[in-house]
Amino acid sequence: MGGHQGRQLASKWAKTATLLSHSSIAPHIPPTRKFTADNLKAMLDAHQMVVVKPVVGAGGHGVIKVAHDSKGYVYTYYSQTKRFASFGALIGALNKKRRGRSYLIQKGINLATVDGRPIDYRVKYVKTENGWVYRAIVGRIAKKGLFVTNLCRGGKLVSGAQGISRSLSPAQVTEKKRKMRELTVLSTGVLEAKYPGIGQLGFDYGIDKQGHIWIFEVNTRPQ
Repeated sequence: MGGHQGRQLASKWAKTATLLSHSSIAPHIPPTRKFTADNLKAMLDAHQMVVVKPVVGAGGHGVIKVAHDSKGYVYTYYSQTKRFASFGALIGALNKKRRGRSYLIQKGINLATVDGRPIDYRVKYVKTENGWVYRAIVGRIAKKGLFVTNLCRGGKLVSGAQGISRSLSPAQVTEKKRKMRELTVLSTGVLEAKYPGIGQLGFDYGIDKQGHIWIFEVNTRPQ
């Protein structure tokens, strides 16, 4: 047996809440709240830039970046940017996009970049009859003009080492990969204890411009 599908867990909120319960993992998860108008206002006041995304979804679909500046509010969806003079107008537009679906809000992270394009990382971890094993640690560079890095949205795949080397420095490759592996093992243990039967996980990591590692989400059906 080279790995198995295992239990599926679609809710990003459920997985995030589980990981936030662990004191060594929590500092690596961006502040996250359920989507409501009050929560969005509070998060924008605190962080100036957030990402709102469906609680259930994949492929970067429905992910919107929202920012607050002196001129009002702006949202970016794929390559489309819209500006709003008031918070009410922003909420109206976001609710139209959501179409009643549950969303969550996550603090926006200023990712390290390659040639000005954001990069994040996918770590694929699979359970086999001999225990959990790594299948991949890769970097995904966003298509020019986009903030989502998904390959189905034109993102470019590079090795994890190449991505860290080009966005931070070659000297940081070993340490950042070690830390991502450490967080992967720790997080898998926490998730498996709460949701027995999971068999494959795809961790989406980001590294910000200061070199801090963030866990954006964990997929139980990684592509």
